[in-house]
Amino acid sequence: MKIAVIGTGYVGLVTGTCFAETGNDVICVDIDEAKVEKMRNGKVPIYEPHLDVLFERNIKQGRLSFTTQIEDAVEDAEIIFLALPTPPGEDGSADLSYILGVADTLGKIIKNYKVIIDKSTVPVGTAEKVTEAIAKNATVDFDVVSNPEFLREGFAVDDFLKPDRVVIGTTSEKARKVLEHLYKPYVRQGNPILFMDEKSAELTKYAANSFLATKITFMNEIANFCEKVGADVDMVRIGIGSDQRIGKRFLFPGIGYGGSCFPKDVQALAKSGNEYGYHFGILDSVMSINEKQKTIIVPKIKDYFKGDLKGKKIALWGLAFKPDTDDIREAPALYIIDELLKEGAEITAFDPEAMTNVKELLGDKINFALSRDEAVEGADALVIATEWQIFRTPDFDKLASQMNQKVIFDGRNLFDLNEMAASGFYYSSIGRDLVSD
Repeated sequence: MKIAVIGTGYVGLVTGTCFAETGNDVICVDIDEAKVEKMRNGKVPIYEPHLDVLFERNIKQGRLSFTTQIEDAVEDAEIIFLALPTPPGEDGSADLSYILGVADTLGKIIKNYKVIIDKSTVPVGTAEKVTEAIAKNATVDFDVVSNPEFLREGFAVDDFLKPDRVVIGTTSEKARKVLEHLYKPYVRQGNPILFMDEKSAELTKYAANSFLATKITFMNEIANFCEKVGADVDMVRIGIGSDQRIGKRFLFPGIGYGGSCFPKDVQALAKSGNEYGYHFGILDSVMSINEKQKTIIVPKIKDYFKGDLKGKKIALWGLAFKPDTDDIREAPALYIIDELLKEGAEITAFDPEAMTNVKELLGDKINFALSRDEAVEGADALVIATEWQIFRTPDFDKLASQMNQKVIFDGRNLFDLNEMAASGFYYSSIGRDLVSD
């Protein structure tokens, strides 16, 4: 099939590349000429495991191309995906200006029937707004479909090629047949394509992310309470995760969620509720608690150093909001850095992929190391903010020889408490006993 993908951010690039991988002809559109030129030359503008292999292969084989001209992309396309940003506005609602602006343009240039798909995460009722924006100028038939993405950063390629489910919101039988044909190669193992109305599909995405954010936040609350009463959050996690009604996933406590999806989607759903006269009390609590959780480790650091962090050298492992991505949007590490800098600490950070993005944001406010070992040289304490695999099995004897003080504040509970007790480190984690030297 001939597909146009408008927008080459995270969702658009993965979507276009993976559709090309199953034999479709895909043209991706972006207004950034420099970015388009880099992609034409085979350079992937984001870090996502395994994406580069598919990206390069489909460019070479002529199934994946890029342009800045929307007219060229949609002329022959049967299907048009809108993978445009929906950033939160000042009031927390999703900004639809990019989507509606493109919709207005599409109405002026489409010359035959198209299936136009909202791939971006959008509030309930967006399909209607997109339809209205296109219809103002369109002289041909078209259908607007809601097809939310459920891609986990770090696993996006696998999630797209082998989805748990495909959610499609449409009341058009014509559009339904087109989408069934498009997604058939991805559900050969029997995972469902779920057809529903447009509003239900739009809400499904927000509901899924908000539920997962709530699950994470609940576990963080339990972890904080464990510290108060002397319980072990790992044991509690295993105990409740064994209940099939609850499940094992998203129960690992830490320093809160971040990224491009959970923060803005929870906020947007809460705002959407307010617009319809409904108050999502649980989401208000989730947002408030998560905001505090991001820096919950900072008071522990201050207590250890008796309230004086001036001149203290802090090593920071991890800058991305999660491992296997370079995405730093709403990353807890950034909030921790901000608080530690206010206290006069000196920070040296290492992250396998996200340092370039943080350098662009913070400049020379902190130091950047070329390796995890370099980051801890002469450090008074180590803070772990992202659970990259490379951080899970350090040589603790070597670590002790490199650091000025044997002190670790672990925001991701990477290490075994018995091992840390044997190592002689002062070790503070989330929801577990303090190991003191």
